[in-house]
Amino acid sequence: MHLVLVSDAWAPQVNGVVITLVELVQRLRALGHRVTVIEPGDFRTFACPGYPEIRLAWRAGRALRERLDALRPDALHLATEGPLGWAARRHALRRGWAFTTAFHTRFPDILAQALKIPSRWGYALFRRFHAPSAGVMVPTEGMLAILQAHGFAALRPWTHGVDRQLFRPIEGADLGLPRPVWLYVGRVSWEKNLEAFLDLDLPGSKVVYGVGPREAALKAAYPQVHWRGIVAREQLPAIYSAADAFVFPSRSETFGLVMLEALACGTPVAAYPEAGPLDVIGREPPARSGGVLDPDLRAAALAAAGLPREAALARAAQFDWDRVTQVFLQHLRPCHAGCAFRHETVADAS
Repeated sequence: MHLVLVSDAWAPQVNGVVITLVELVQRLRALGHRVTVIEPGDFRTFACPGYPEIRLAWRAGRALRERLDALRPDALHLATEGPLGWAARRHALRRGWAFTTAFHTRFPDILAQALKIPSRWGYALFRRFHAPSAGVMVPTEGMLAILQAHGFAALRPWTHGVDRQLFRPIEGADLGLPRPVWLYVGRVSWEKNLEAFLDLDLPGSKVVYGVGPREAALKAAYPQVHWRGIVAREQLPAIYSAADAFVFPSRSETFGLVMLEALACGTPVAAYPEAGPLDVIGREPPARSGGVLDPDLRAAALAAAGLPREAALARAAQFDWDRVTQVFLQHLRPCHAGCAFRHETVADAS
């Protein structure tokens, strides 16, 4: 099968969406599928407003159309709702091609927080984007319920996985800071609600790994926090392993891959009982789930630090990439009548 995946999020961006898509493409190719990725690096780009480190394709419509026609894929998947996603959607509709989409990021809620744009406006726009999709892949049951409430249709559950060969406990890992160590890894931006973590009255040390548009302001406001910036992905397992608890303050996640990475390193997670954490941590008792969800984030953090690390490892083991890839394949649909795609063949190939 030849799959064309169109995404506005791709390397060198560093975020959960890119990590998930890169891992997915690697798994699909390992199964023998041909995968062509169309991403901003193929075109002229401009800086995303509010996120200058993110580059988006500029006026790529004509080149994208020509490339899609030349490729004539067996299956077409639009991973994001950015300029490339919209351009590919228009061309697929013009050609009468079927395609699938995914809902990776709660941009309507992010825009509401950052720009005070009513979230219902954003959800209306995104509902329009996904309306012609043969299947909208959604990573959590909580997010699926939210989208249903906003009138989205053709929703398909599709969770994410974690690379447990990379993310595993590192014996003796130490950040050289007074314990307990409270860790956050992720973007330093409006939607991550970082102040909820930074304001907590906790003993020991708070550590933040990540960059983003709010980094300078928050570093100035919280000089007692250890700001470590961005590191190579291969260094993260030791960082996660060195923490007593991973504190995840976001209330606007579709999934929250960093929580899963922390669990895979044996580090318990503290978060709010919101969509994303509810699905990653689950509803089992903390001693079995490896995490604590509580409207009181301080209470959640203190409780998480006392959990057995074996519970976190057991929870991470439930997110298997082989199963994740199989479900993705089963959700795909033939792009056009002339392609060689047969759905049952793709499902069997997984």
